[in-house]
Amino acid sequence: MNFGFTDEQLALAATVRDVLRAHCPPAALRSERRPAWEQLAALGFFGLLVPPESDGLGLGLADVLPALEETGRACLPGPVVETAVVAPYLLPDNPKLASGALCVAVLPPGQAYAPDADLADLLLVARDDGWRLVARESVRLVPRTGVDACRPVFEVAFDESEELGGSVAPALRRATVATAAQLVGVARELLGVTVAYARVRTQFGAAIGSFQAVKHQLADAAVAVEFAAPLVHRAALSVDRAVESADRDVSAAKAAAGEAAVLAARVALQAHGAIGYTEELDLRFWLARAWSLSAAYGTTAAHRERVRTALLGDDPRRWP
Repeated sequence: MNFGFTDEQLALAATVRDVLRAHCPPAALRSERRPAWEQLAALGFFGLLVPPESDGLGLGLADVLPALEETGRACLPGPVVETAVVAPYLLPDNPKLASGALCVAVLPPGQAYAPDADLADLLLVARDDGWRLVARESVRLVPRTGVDACRPVFEVAFDESEELGGSVAPALRRATVATAAQLVGVARELLGVTVAYARVRTQFGAAIGSFQAVKHQLADAAVAVEFAAPLVHRAALSVDRAVESADRDVSAAKAAAGEAAVLAARVALQAHGAIGYTEELDLRFWLARAWSLSAAYGTTAAHRERVRTALLGDDPRRWP
């Protein structure tokens, strides 16, 4: 079987990359909350997963993985996964989704804060009994301190909501895989920037990229990224086909992508030195995005535990 991406999927990603390079440069991250959203909406990005009967393309999650990776590579602000991936699954009949006229935020289960809730027209809240839909005018938001300035978090309260029902798991699987794809994009960008910096930054009369210790760190990060990417692809295929191992595959993908992005962030910070986390350097945006997304929709530790349980069961004698 050929698990490679098709020419059409790669062409879509290339188009998204061009749009983001033109309309979401690093300078826009300092001044805009949703750069490039209008251009992506005009491209049809937010309708990729929307059913054809609602003016979308009706693609599968695996089809849009390369495009989602580009949003991570560009550090695109705003609730991208929630609007482009979760909303089409939970609100497939909403006529505003495909056009990009609707912005959606999500409060995942077990989390106290909702990222980007200030931008949302609708808020989807996960509860034990299913999903609840909250209109913008019914939501009360309190800003809270977060690690990612381009992905602010808010404490949420509301009085009125509409019950959507259904299990929360299918939509969360999609959100987790999409977030893992973004993490792969973040890791690739961090690795590319660090390699370029290591080639020109000199110390003791030589480029730091020529030092064996730096080479090993960059190689470890590159291997982690290349290991995570196919796991994310497999998870997307498992979700699209609703296979029995979907939960395990999703957790494996998120754990690997989170570890790769955090490792790439650590290597980038070590290679750049103290300047890496200063206000002047754009690198800080990608560092913060790696840290914030690695904790979104389940931490690496939580997903590793799920994989371990899926593979070994609950018998504690089978693992330390």
